[in-house]
Amino acid sequence: MENRRWSRLAHVNFILPVRRSAPRWRLRAGCWCAIAFWFLASLTWADTASAPVLADLSPDAQQSALGKEILHRLSRGHYNSIILNDQVSGRIFDSYLRAMDPSRSYFRSSDIREFEAYRSRFDDLLKAGELGPAFRMFNRYRQRLAERLRFIAATIADEFDALDFSKDETLARQHDSWAASEVEVKARWRRQVKNDVLSRLLAGTKREEVRTALQRRYGNQLVRLGQVNSTDAFRIYINAFLRAIDPHSVYFPPHQSENFNIHMSLSLEGIGAVLQADGEIVKVVRLVAGGPADKAGDLQPGDRIVGVGQGKQGEIVDVLGMRLRDVVTLIRGPRGTTVRLEIIPQISTTEQRKLIRIVRNKVDLDDQKASRSIREVELGDRTRKIGIIRVPGFYLDFAALKAGDPNFKSTAGDVKRLIAELQEAGVSGLVIDLRDNGGGALREAIALVSLFIRKGPVVQVRDGRGVIRVHSDTDGKVTYTGPLAVLVNRLSASASEIFAAAIQDYGRGLVVGGQTFGKGTVQTLIPIRRGRLKLTQAKFYRISGEGTQNRGVIPDIELPGLIDKSQVGESSLEHTVAWDAIDKARYSPAGRTSPFVETLAQRHRVRAKSDPDFAYLLARIARLEQERAETAISLKEETRRARKQGDELRQLESENRRRVAKGRKPFASYAELAAYNEKRTGPGASPEEDPILNEAAHILADFIEVTRNPEGARPAASDTRASP
Repeated sequence: MENRRWSRLAHVNFILPVRRSAPRWRLRAGCWCAIAFWFLASLTWADTASAPVLADLSPDAQQSALGKEILHRLSRGHYNSIILNDQVSGRIFDSYLRAMDPSRSYFRSSDIREFEAYRSRFDDLLKAGELGPAFRMFNRYRQRLAERLRFIAATIADEFDALDFSKDETLARQHDSWAASEVEVKARWRRQVKNDVLSRLLAGTKREEVRTALQRRYGNQLVRLGQVNSTDAFRIYINAFLRAIDPHSVYFPPHQSENFNIHMSLSLEGIGAVLQADGEIVKVVRLVAGGPADKAGDLQPGDRIVGVGQGKQGEIVDVLGMRLRDVVTLIRGPRGTTVRLEIIPQISTTEQRKLIRIVRNKVDLDDQKASRSIREVELGDRTRKIGIIRVPGFYLDFAALKAGDPNFKSTAGDVKRLIAELQEAGVSGLVIDLRDNGGGALREAIALVSLFIRKGPVVQVRDGRGVIRVHSDTDGKVTYTGPLAVLVNRLSASASEIFAAAIQDYGRGLVVGGQTFGKGTVQTLIPIRRGRLKLTQAKFYRISGEGTQNRGVIPDIELPGLIDKSQVGESSLEHTVAWDAIDKARYSPAGRTSPFVETLAQRHRVRAKSDPDFAYLLARIARLEQERAETAISLKEETRRARKQGDELRQLESENRRRVAKGRKPFASYAELAAYNEKRTGPGASPEEDPILNEAAHILADFIEVTRNPEGARPAASDTRASP
């Protein structure tokens, strides 16, 4: 249910076993590996022209057979009818190039012209099980990457002291085309070196330490490049092919299948994060609710991890260019130990690095269960209590359920209990907070809807044959009949979208926040001879008949957010399954919200203008949008320092405006603000500083007011499910 690109994702929530001893052949192998490490590392200081070329990789017969099996499974089992032709072949070609060189930093235009001969042939090659051309492209990629690493290492060794940061040069964030000449290639690589050096100098690292760190980084990258094998090449190619069909169909080699099995358990030790390989960079896709990273509050989705250190003082290992599974291995570790992550924050466009510490711990189901709180909202001379139920995921203890345990843990069961507690506390309305909820068990999404409607359809599912199945609430009971709002954002996906859409279609409550992710497809895991295949085999539809695929759920009242919709969400992905609609299901509305939406939106706009926290949030969003529009990074030290100082001053002024408006003492300096932020714990801001949640509570209080429902939350008189 949850949105994950499993071909390039890993869950850093567990430990790999370590053996106490090893046979002699392994010790000898270890010695040879050490010699190979020294030899390859020494190449980073060698001249590019004289450095040996990496041995080419070749496919084997098993990979050829596996490729044909995957194609067979895809053609028989995918939701869409898959017809390989020259057009699809071109998509595979482009997808494969992006998988190897997403920033157009390695290949040259001459390479691309040579590869163009394969553009219309991949369909026929896949059918025949012919992997030769794909491996030739991959071998060229390894060759170009090795050339880049050797050139950069030589530049650091020979030209480091001569690097001139007074020139008015820039580094493009993304190249529009591949370099046309050797001169252009080296100019790009040299600018990359300057940016690497300047970023570290501006972070306060001493010049010699920068030289040593970068020599180690690129030497290690070359060593890792020598460790790439034919299995890696096959996986990258096949998943590029699958991504050309849809972004959620993925091939898992055997070792990734093991990681998938481990991920499905919720009693694991680590930091609780899902990572994705994006070229040389490892990015954070999402955090596990209640996990160590989520609780620490410093790591956020979209952050880029460039270094990993063990303990409070251990060396930071540069992980740029490292295999995803190797980065995951470095981040995993026993409960109670500390891992340090060197990151480039997602909201930073200056490539400024930040060092954060996370104490590893066990991630339990209890940490992810629903929780409650109460907001008091003042409306004139009246104060209303608004209940908040935070639902981080749609969880279900399948093992306990299967064993017949009547107290098995589930989202709907926990929310039902929390509703009773909030009603006992006298709340007037209820907000279900689904922000950052990536989905989970479909059964629980349906069960959660059933707490708020008496009966009726909840979601429709259509398979590839066109067969539609309607999932319904049939018990005729309702737990809560009072005023309701559902709070969502761009990271609310899958099961979250099913719940929000059903509440909206029934008119049972307001949906507020941001447009949701838009993942309306269903995937199934299929065992194959070497690993597993995850295929898209069905689609979700609202009871109104509209799909959630690509569009997500559009809130009744939109609230701002920091997430860039052009970069996050189903619509930001390529080759997604298209949006469409089917006939609506038969259902009776449970209420009406549309007549009041414009009045509520107007009240929201007026209130937001005078809310210090909301003003602070809008200022951050405006600044981020301005930075995202920038296409290049300055390599002039004076410009970068001025930019850094300007950013710090803006942050200080913005924070102090908020503090003064709220009657708090302003910070005297940016250093004082930074020290304050360093000491803060929890998921970012404290609850009273969450302007979106506060505004959702205000909107619901307004809704109660305009609908003249002062009694608010009250269980139905005939409700046998409501708690006493």
